[in-house]
Amino acid sequence: MAGFAADLRPGELVLEPSAGTGLLAIQAELAGCRLAVNEVAEVRAALLGSLFEGSSVSMHDAAQIHDRLAAGLVPSCIVMNPPFSTALHVETRVADAAFRHLSSAIARLGGGGRLVAITGANCAPGHKAWRDGFIRMQDNARVVFTATIAGSVFAPHGTSVETRLTVIDKVPSDDPAQFPVSPGMAPDLATLLRWLTGSLPPRQPIAASAIQPLRTPRSSPAIKAAGSKPKLVSAPAREPSGAPLEYELIDWQSPSDGKLSDTLYEPYTLQSIHIAGAQPHPTRLVQSAAMSSVAPPKPSYRPHLPAGLVEQGLLSDAQLESVIYAGEAHADLLAGKWSVDATWDKVEAAPDDCDTAVRFRKGWFLGDGTGAGKGRQVAGILLDNWLKRRRRAVWISKSDKLLEDAQRDWKALGQEPLLVTPLARFRQGTPIRLEQGILFTTYATLRSDARENRVSRVQQIVDWLGTDFNGVIVFDESHAMQNAGGGKSDRGDSAPSQQGRAGLRLQHALPDARILYVSATGATTVENLAYAQRLGLWGGADFPFDKRTDFIAAIEAGGVAAMEVLARDLKALGLYAARSLSYEGVEYELVEHQLTSEQVRIYDAYAGAFQVIHNNLDAALEAANVTSSEGTSNAQAKSAARSAFESAKQRFFNHLITAMKTPTLMTAIDQGLADGHAAVVQIVSTGEALLSRRLADIDPGEWNDVQIDITPREYV
Repeated sequence: MAGFAADLRPGELVLEPSAGTGLLAIQAELAGCRLAVNEVAEVRAALLGSLFEGSSVSMHDAAQIHDRLAAGLVPSCIVMNPPFSTALHVETRVADAAFRHLSSAIARLGGGGRLVAITGANCAPGHKAWRDGFIRMQDNARVVFTATIAGSVFAPHGTSVETRLTVIDKVPSDDPAQFPVSPGMAPDLATLLRWLTGSLPPRQPIAASAIQPLRTPRSSPAIKAAGSKPKLVSAPAREPSGAPLEYELIDWQSPSDGKLSDTLYEPYTLQSIHIAGAQPHPTRLVQSAAMSSVAPPKPSYRPHLPAGLVEQGLLSDAQLESVIYAGEAHADLLAGKWSVDATWDKVEAAPDDCDTAVRFRKGWFLGDGTGAGKGRQVAGILLDNWLKRRRRAVWISKSDKLLEDAQRDWKALGQEPLLVTPLARFRQGTPIRLEQGILFTTYATLRSDARENRVSRVQQIVDWLGTDFNGVIVFDESHAMQNAGGGKSDRGDSAPSQQGRAGLRLQHALPDARILYVSATGATTVENLAYAQRLGLWGGADFPFDKRTDFIAAIEAGGVAAMEVLARDLKALGLYAARSLSYEGVEYELVEHQLTSEQVRIYDAYAGAFQVIHNNLDAALEAANVTSSEGTSNAQAKSAARSAFESAKQRFFNHLITAMKTPTLMTAIDQGLADGHAAVVQIVSTGEALLSRRLADIDPGEWNDVQIDITPREYV
């Protein structure tokens, strides 16, 4: 329909600003038009370059397409399907996203050209939120057709969102406040086609110079795919290849004959294996003196990794060691047989004649500190299992913002980042339609219980994996499951946390899964280790504790020393690794900023202003009937007012002092760069939320000249 409405002319230049996979651009290709496509996503942009050979492919934010494209690229036709309510690098919903894209595209369109847009249904000239913007737009370009399309039309494609087809010609309107009457909502495509045929005016004449016939007929992959009837052929799927990692076993002898040294940390080295060709970690690693006094067992597991990965240093020797020992632990089962109830909450020792009894596979704990590359090690463990044809996995972390980090680490090992797919893409209660892939989710999502005839998120994942699943489940930042078994406090017993219970349910439901715990902190108290059931700390043969309560009581009685011994024992069993970056050679220097007389004056002026507010706060509360001469009328309102004042005061002076110190910081950075060092600046508060609120308040018509204030002045 968009192609029909565009009335494409052979030889003209057609632009698709948010091209995606080129579903609109292909129509222009088939019509013999010249193409310019824009797509911000790297993978899709590469796909477009392959499909439309010889066409211009750019990677700009389409909301700024007019400002970003070369001045000489002036299309006579634009077909577009912009985002309805999302903007690049903005996490919150952006209501006017589609209109921003529309405005920028109109500015780029050549005189007399035509724009056809598929947007959300509310992006309409008659909508009160956008009417003023469309009126301003009609000073240069007029709307010639607009109609809503019922959401049921797109039901076969998995969505039922109502959309709108709008056609705009780049000629000024006689009356900018007048718009064509919409024929209504099209219940099907046949109705929409009938409306277009009867109501859409012909295109305006365009300059002859805008028509440039193609020098040679193109036969791009896109035309071949669209112009020929597909034939079913049997072709073997390309399988990623890997080879067993070769290493040799070595005998390790403690340099101190098993006695603890007087240092807190010792340099980290591989103690039980030697990997030929493996590169050392980019930064020196250390481990505690207690951990260095024992060596892990000699492994026999051989992970599968792509050829060249070791030689290229994509995984360091310490990271490769993690892949080996994780596989070694996952190859074994915990002692005993267990019965799990239907809710996956209750686990009990099963009698020998129990037909439904299960055995749990051992887990492994990665406790490395910041900088050791935990995400890269997780990706390495997943890749090993992937190459062994375990093509489904789950990666659970604290925040959905870490999805990009997970995809980055997976891509760093030469794999397709889009294989790491967010669970949020699948609505709760619906089947997960992935043949293979790494499902990424958060603990907050995992804890969603069943409601309104929709199964819980845990059940949804189990249904996708299958109860016989033997792949990897990664509990990244696993300390988020603390208090999984409940505990005791000064106020009495505390109930188990929802996140912890959800994590345990997933482990109970999939006894054969390869569980990987990842956390630099592990647990703040021993009772918070309840989530780590696959380490066999209780109820097994490796530790003398029948129940979790016995384990907690014994470790708490032993204090920090007992926790240290526990960590050593886990390492000696090959179930735990904990390395940290070495701070050897690190120097600290306190840089002092000398306030100028002008900065002192500014600070004193603002301090005086806040003092005036402070001295008159009681009078303001009394004027607002929060307090009176007889006492407080509304204690909650008084407390909220004082809290708001103190919070605003602290935020203001924090921003003010930070701004005053910035010149000295910039000088220190310049000097560091001149000395050949890298500068790393930690920003505690980015102000992103405030910036998003300010941008949302701006009228769409003012986006060509954005002026906003996100300074601390707002507090005053």
